[in-house]
Amino acid sequence: MCGIATIFAYSPDASPVNREELLRIRDRMTDRGPDGCGTWHSADGRVGMAHRRLSIIDLSELGAQPMQSIDGRLVITFNGEIYNYQALRADLIKKGYRFRSNSDTEVLLHLYADKGPDMMHDLRGMYAFALWDGRRQGVFLARDPFGIKPLYYADDGKILRAASQVKALLAGGAINTAPDSAGHVGFFLWGHVPEPYTMYKAIRSLPAGTTLWVGQDGKKSLNTFYSLSAEIARACDNPVALGRREMQAHLQAALLDSVRHHLIADVPVGVFLSSGLDSTTLTALAAEAGVKDLHTVTIGFREFQGTESDEVPLAEQTAKYYGTKHRTVWLEKADFQDELAQLLDAMDQPSTDGVNSYFVSKAATLASLKVVLSGLGGDEIFGSYPSFSQIPRMVRILRLLGIVPGFGKGFRAVSAPVLKHFISPKYAGLIEYGGSYGGAYLLRRGMFMPWELPDVLDPEMTWDGWQELQTLARLEETVKDIDSDYLKVSALEMSWYMRSQLLRDTDWASMAHSLEIRTPLVDVKLINSIAPLLASSSSSPTKRDMASTPVKPLPAVVLTRKKTGFTAPVREWLMKDGETKSERGLRGWAMNVYARYRQ
Repeated sequence: MCGIATIFAYSPDASPVNREELLRIRDRMTDRGPDGCGTWHSADGRVGMAHRRLSIIDLSELGAQPMQSIDGRLVITFNGEIYNYQALRADLIKKGYRFRSNSDTEVLLHLYADKGPDMMHDLRGMYAFALWDGRRQGVFLARDPFGIKPLYYADDGKILRAASQVKALLAGGAINTAPDSAGHVGFFLWGHVPEPYTMYKAIRSLPAGTTLWVGQDGKKSLNTFYSLSAEIARACDNPVALGRREMQAHLQAALLDSVRHHLIADVPVGVFLSSGLDSTTLTALAAEAGVKDLHTVTIGFREFQGTESDEVPLAEQTAKYYGTKHRTVWLEKADFQDELAQLLDAMDQPSTDGVNSYFVSKAATLASLKVVLSGLGGDEIFGSYPSFSQIPRMVRILRLLGIVPGFGKGFRAVSAPVLKHFISPKYAGLIEYGGSYGGAYLLRRGMFMPWELPDVLDPEMTWDGWQELQTLARLEETVKDIDSDYLKVSALEMSWYMRSQLLRDTDWASMAHSLEIRTPLVDVKLINSIAPLLASSSSSPTKRDMASTPVKPLPAVVLTRKKTGFTAPVREWLMKDGETKSERGLRGWAMNVYARYRQ
């Protein structure tokens, strides 16, 4: 896990790479890679690459980056982990490729030399990288299928700049900081900035599962090598129905295989342990995979202590049950206030989430861990969010009402000013939006509704941003070829909430503490393996089926516990002493984050 940066002055009219700018970009990401740093510049000064290193695989200097191929043709700066690199390395050696290191970085260099862009179909991991191809005279950018690792780029028509963080690109000092209406509107709409937008017109996120080629002639090619929606649609076209035992055996093998791959490292690997099924299952499977001295970490909030939201007692009981080396870290309002400035500085793009990930990552670092497994993704795959039942029901009930022209919009216009004083303003939009999967999902996950946006942002910016986002159309595009109601919701949750909020927040929050978080439940091979089962109405695995896969069964008290979710009491922390009311949900936190981000 690292920080990467690249500058490519491809236009003949562009000045050579500014070395000081590249260093400013690189060193804004020191927390991402405190173990080492490096730079590389082409002989003609038109290309510069930089790297901050967090040493996880091949801790020697042979794994340092930027890394050149033996013949000098290729140079790469890489962030992430390739979990199947050992198998890929063995195949490449059989083909005659020679290795100087034991790193997965060098595997990427040789794999590109062997297959070019087609290499992407062979990779299993979380990654973002920039690769200079000296023979073809261009830069190749790539990002993993789910967008676990970030990659941002800015192209002014003469110079391409790319880095792991928006704030790093800004630190270089050469980026136009004009605001992007879509990014600002998107933040208030969702509580995060939806991809591929950022808060700045000049900076874009490379979409998950895509590559970008930029040649010396200025020609660009953006290609998608993996589409989650397309993969789920294929599963719907080819569902697999298995008997109960066969389904359970298939699921067990797939989960254990993913956990084993995610445990590959040259440093100890721990697990974030809550009282939920996802993290407890991962803990059990990691122990089953033979991890010695398995470490687990739990975070407790004083405000939740003694309530059903308190994760600590059950997590500690589970840790003892599986024999892990466990650490519990308690937090309260004062801790939040003390860390707020550092937290917001680490927050690369504004978000209403990530506070919990920030503090649990700090706890893992205090436990001397560099790599931790997270149960992120389990809810999206195995359908344990309320959205999996609420959205299909909402669509069935409200679809017919939406047929009447103007009825939904009229109802919303009349009811919204009244309803906002008593209940969630979302209820005013039920008829207008609730009859389609995209609209229903916006109601379920949205923070401020579209008709509320002019009250929190400049009306002109709101209009421009809403038109650019095309939110409803893009939501519908996510599910248009998926037949299963269940998988429609799963695709929406993974493509929107998980990708643009959970994964992104996990990245910046963990990197602030130089910690690598791995997500075994967000894995290409795992998703591709179980999606056909999820598409089958007769043998679709549930969260309980997932929790039944470890050889040593989960404690009964974990299996019967009501789901609460991993949240931090941010709303309570933001209240002034003695205050009993604040903005509904996390709206107050959203306004707070936005105001501080704009300073």
